[in-house]
Amino acid sequence: MYQRILLPVDLSTTCRIALQETLRLASDQHARVRLVHVIDMAQFAWSANEFMDVPRLQESLQESGRKLLDDMAAQVKEAGIDVETRLLEIWGGNLAHALIEEAKAWPAELIVMGTHGYGGLTHMLLGSVAEGVVRHAPVPVLLVRQQE
Repeated sequence: MYQRILLPVDLSTTCRIALQETLRLASDQHARVRLVHVIDMAQFAWSANEFMDVPRLQESLQESGRKLLDDMAAQVKEAGIDVETRLLEIWGGNLAHALIEEAKAWPAELIVMGTHGYGGLTHMLLGSVAEGVVRHAPVPVLLVRQQE
């Protein structure tokens, strides 16, 4: 059914749960998985001063992102599933938009992602990347929540 599954990854518990669901789906469908991690390179640029080494902080984000992708890709490979990775760098943009553009360019047939399912004030303050993806994705999106 789905041969190309896109999985945005981060260090959250919900991402780990989404990874397990992706492994289950991909092995059942003999699908290929693309792991994507998005970093916002502009997050430190606004606070640049003589006490911060902004280029080093940005380099650290890149290194951490590559390590995360490598670690998760190893888990996917261990399950016998074809995997590729992509580190996306944005500059103060919208994470959901970056993921949607990646889904179109690859092209994904399904997006699987974890969500915290926040509501109320927390949702208003933090926003939701998952909600942005669901609203504008060109393909089906499977949201996986952590059991409470």
